[in-house]
Amino acid sequence: MDPIYNPFAPGAGTPPPELAGRADILEKARIAIARMASGNSSKHPLLIGLRGVGKTVLLDEIGTRAEAGGHYVLRIEAPEHRSLPAVLAPQVRIALLKLSTSAAATEYANRALRALAGFVSSLKVSYADIELRLDVEPEKGLADSGDLETVLTDLLTTSGQAASKAGKSLVILIDELQYVTIDQLGPFIAALHRCAQQQLPVVLVGAGLPQLRANVGKAKTYSERLFEFFELGPLADADAREAIQKPLEAHHVNIEPDALSLIIKETVGYPYFLQEWGKNAWDAAAASPITNDDVQRARQIVMATLDTSFFAVRFDRLTSSEQRYLRGMAELGSGPHRSGEIAEVLGKHTRELGTVRSNLIAKGMIWSPSHGDTSFTVPLFDQFLKRVMPTL
Repeated sequence: MDPIYNPFAPGAGTPPPELAGRADILEKARIAIARMASGNSSKHPLLIGLRGVGKTVLLDEIGTRAEAGGHYVLRIEAPEHRSLPAVLAPQVRIALLKLSTSAAATEYANRALRALAGFVSSLKVSYADIELRLDVEPEKGLADSGDLETVLTDLLTTSGQAASKAGKSLVILIDELQYVTIDQLGPFIAALHRCAQQQLPVVLVGAGLPQLRANVGKAKTYSERLFEFFELGPLADADAREAIQKPLEAHHVNIEPDALSLIIKETVGYPYFLQEWGKNAWDAAAASPITNDDVQRARQIVMATLDTSFFAVRFDRLTSSEQRYLRGMAELGSGPHRSGEIAEVLGKHTRELGTVRSNLIAKGMIWSPSHGDTSFTVPLFDQFLKRVMPTL
């Protein structure tokens, strides 16, 4: 079949042709954003899950729908080695410039821009990666103390007042939120808390790896009352089948039941893997319907593609000792595993591996579901490790 019309879209955050199984989360996020815009309280949605479950896609869809509703959306990806103030400030500026065009909000948006000027100038010493330049003079005493919690609170509350005057929410989308350090996450949560106390329409919709839940709890003890966590996992069988069938049906292409069942089995229902298998099954098929033989022929290409892109991009950034630690985990299976079990496989004492384990957590490769347990953040990574490192 013609690859030009192949509907499947494997990629980093690439929207799938059918966003199956996530309607409930999208609706709850819509309600939260709309409630805050109307002056009512709501919890901030946080999406958590392993790599490849569609967090980024879902986050982007929430933002797109919020923009369609007239809300002001900030889109941020939290990188590992940049500060939250540095990535937040440019997006706040864009949102405030848009708000300043609203007659009802102009005065408040301009004051928020003065708060942003104070925010940037007062934090440049502590956060040297802030590069934003503004043509606005700061307002004395507003967001200029240099204390992160105070200036973030001033910035978000003044921005929230502007959004409130416009009758809309200020929606802050942050992907990879687990990379925001605790000392920056705590003040940010405190600022959101203050906005909630003043019934200001500032909404955080965040996405991150499973350790995000623990990070938020460490940052502020009252966090569980501010956030609603949505755990994203593999799609249920019916939703996984829909993710493959609906795009095919839109192109008048069928797939044999056995072929579809094989795709579901191989992917375990993970959205990214479904896209990769769907794409290659289409390319392998000469005509409709896609058969079991087509899917079998696609297997080698799928595995090679995953190994050289989805898996390798994470594996290649690790040190040899970190790679070996993960290979020791893989020897035990998909996990989770006790730290002592991993150490035993590697012929080490647990204390000797503490630094390696901590580094892998910081890099987002593993997480701790409970004290002493360790699990992969990348689905099926244990199988990849056994292919790329056949022996310890």
